[in-house]
Amino acid sequence: MRNSLDNMWRETTSLVLLLLLVHRSHGGCLPSSCGNITNITYPFRLKGDPEKCGEESYELGCENNVTVLYLNSTEYHVQAINYNNYTVRVVDPALQHHNCSSLPLRSLSRSNFSDTYRYLTDPYQAGLREYRNWKSLSFEHIVFLNCNHSVRENEKYVKTGECVKWDSKGYSYAVGGDLKAEDIEVGCDVKLVAPTSLRTLNNHSYNSMHRGLAYGFEISWLKLACHKQCPLSQSSCYFDYSREKFKCLFGILDVLIRQASCKNILSS
Repeated sequence: MRNSLDNMWRETTSLVLLLLLVHRSHGGCLPSSCGNITNITYPFRLKGDPEKCGEESYELGCENNVTVLYLNSTEYHVQAINYNNYTVRVVDPALQHHNCSSLPLRSLSRSNFSDTYRYLTDPYQAGLREYRNWKSLSFEHIVFLNCNHSVRENEKYVKTGECVKWDSKGYSYAVGGDLKAEDIEVGCDVKLVAPTSLRTLNNHSYNSMHRGLAYGFEISWLKLACHKQCPLSQSSCYFDYSREKFKCLFGILDVLIRQASCKNILSS
């Protein structure tokens, strides 16, 4: 009996210590939860959490027991948060796994994220690197087109069958991956661009493409993590995903600032 009580005491003590460590490691903030997402912690916060917990730019909602992320004035359902590679996977709420006719409410592509074409200004990025992210996107595109004629010669064009009908008189297709200007057939119009991060996507099957859309897409908060690891305002960084480590990249201005700082310290 005494051994059982001792074991219970040790387990309880261990649990309390663990909770205290978690509490302290996040600035006194315990992780929040909503629905299937039970590990909401820095930089994220739920609406209603104490102001000191998480960043305002990364505030999530909890609606009908579903975690919601707000991106470009649009709601997305959070599927997973990965604190090891600084990504969050979300899905358009209009998509349904077993309904191939369901499509995202709005187009979304790399052009919606500032890190792919100019200096980072958004809380979320489309790239997996803080520098030149357009070379390492966290998702790929699926492009929907409506054509006024049947496209048979271009193998990139996959028929959507009865799942998608943009125009009763037209032909509907989906293309997995980037669509270059020369790939757009005469008489075809782009109707929708949607992202997916499903790596096993079959570009020759529309059912596979739709599964990819329903799986969702990943976006990154690497910019924030990078600036925490490399606090100099002019510095950039590289994240080695194989080692899960940051490497700070210093430009010429950074070197001059660091040299000036060292001279001031030595002369004081």
